[in-house]
Amino acid sequence: FFKQKTAYEISACLVGSEMCIRDRHDFFMREARVNRIAVYPGTFDPITLGHIDLARRAACLFDEVIVAVAANNSKQPLFSLEKRCLLAEQALGNQSKIKVVGFDGLLVDFARDHSATAIVRGLRAVSDFEYEIQLAAVNRRLDPSIETVFLSPAEDLGVISSSVVRELALLGGDVTSMVPEPVAMALDAQFR
Repeated sequence: FFKQKTAYEISACLVGSEMCIRDRHDFFMREARVNRIAVYPGTFDPITLGHIDLARRAACLFDEVIVAVAANNSKQPLFSLEKRCLLAEQALGNQSKIKVVGFDGLLVDFARDHSATAIVRGLRAVSDFEYEIQLAAVNRRLDPSIETVFLSPAEDLGVISSSVVRELALLGGDVTSMVPEPVAMALDAQFR
């Protein structure tokens, strides 16, 4: 089976057999003239080293990764949308395949507006799985042409979450091993 397949076809089969059955020319197999664009959404309040790891690894799979910073006012974020976008840009540096964009509204609308073929989500633990599968199913129902791709973080980053970072910073703990320097400085200024 694999001897007759290209590397991209093998990758697509390993990502999910359902995709290969549904469409041999899935989002990994688009014509060369079409960029494979992925959206990596989140509140990123604040962006962590785990988020950065996933964005960079997604950039190895896609031609462009849009880090979509959600306004998500229902969560009452610590930082404003503008500040979270700025911190994400600083944290990600000058990555040619990654850009940061703030948004408010439905994720699938945002993905469609940016010609994305995939949504990237991180899974840190089994506890994330049920919620993420529900989100993926809803997004697929809203737009079946946009696939959800799950990535797990590097082993040493799997325990980091924005909520843990915020709580630790609030209590005066050292977060420098969990976030890039600009974020650590912003947290220090916020809670000083």
